[in-house]
Amino acid sequence: MTQPTPQMHLRTALNLAATGVPALPLSRGKRPFANCPACEKSRCGDRPHMKAAGPCQCPRPCHGWAAATTDPSVLTSPAWAAAWQQAAAVAYHPGGAGLTVVDLDDADAVAWARQSLPPTRTVRTTRGEHWIYRGAMQSANAVRPSIDIKSSMQYARWLGPGTGTMTDLPAAVRALVAEEEATPAPRGRVASSSRTPAEWARSVATGCRHTDRYVRAGLDRGLAMVHSNAESGAGSSAFSVARFLGTQHAQCPGPCGLADIGRQIIAAAVSVGVPQPYAHRAVTNGLNTGVGRAS
Repeated sequence: MTQPTPQMHLRTALNLAATGVPALPLSRGKRPFANCPACEKSRCGDRPHMKAAGPCQCPRPCHGWAAATTDPSVLTSPAWAAAWQQAAAVAYHPGGAGLTVVDLDDADAVAWARQSLPPTRTVRTTRGEHWIYRGAMQSANAVRPSIDIKSSMQYARWLGPGTGTMTDLPAAVRALVAEEEATPAPRGRVASSSRTPAEWARSVATGCRHTDRYVRAGLDRGLAMVHSNAESGAGSSAFSVARFLGTQHAQCPGPCGLADIGRQIIAAAVSVGVPQPYAHRAVTNGLNTGVGRAS
C-alpha cells in the first residue's frame, strides 16, 4: 500500500475543510506539531477559544486542536508549509465540526460499545474503532478502560470517512462524562480544593517488593510527564502514568501504597487544569488496569 505523501495530507485537509471539518497536520507519533518559540509554554497567552482564552493570533499551526481550521488560505499559507512537508497524518477537531468521537482503543472496548451504545458511523483504527456521533460535547479521556471521548477542545486522527449512518449523540455517551467535570479551572488555579497529597512512604508500602529509590524515581518521572502536557493531554498522560506504575506493582504481595501514588498523580493533573473528578477517575482506572483489576 502506498504511503500518503505530504501533498496528499494537505489535499485531505483541504477536502475536510471544504465540508466544514476543521483540519490540521500531525507529526510523527500522531501528535500536533510543537508550538513556535513565541507560543511555547503558553507565553503568547493562548488562543481565544482555548481553556485559557487569550489573544494569540499566531499564523503557525500552534496549540494543537486549537489551530485546526476550515480556511483554505490558512491551510495553504507559507506559515503552515513546513508542517505539511513533515506531516505524517491529518487530524481534525470533532467539536468544531459538531461531532463527537468515541475512541475505542481495543477489542474489549469495541465489544462494550456494541452492547451499550447505539450504532453510528464507524471508522477502523489500528487497534480498535472510532464511533462518530452527530453533536458536540465535552471531551474526556479514560471514561472507561481504553475508551476516550474526543469532541470539544480535542483532536482525532483522520482515518477515512468510515461506514454506516451517523446518528445523533446519545445520552449514553454524554453520561460517560460526569456533569461536574464540564468547567475546567482557570489558569493558575486547580480545579478542586483537594488537600496536598500524601507523599509515598515505606510505612504504607509494607508489602512492596521495590526499593524506595526505585518507586520514587518512577513516580518523579511520571509526574514530570503529566506536567509536560500542560497544553493538552494531561488527563490521558495521567492515566498512562498510573497504568504503567500500577503494572510495576502487579506482582507485589501488597500493600504498596498505590493510593498515595495515585493522589500525587491526580494532584499533578489538577495543577495543569484537569478537572479533579476526571483526574481521579483516570488515575484510578489506570492503576486498576496496571495491577489487573480493571472492570
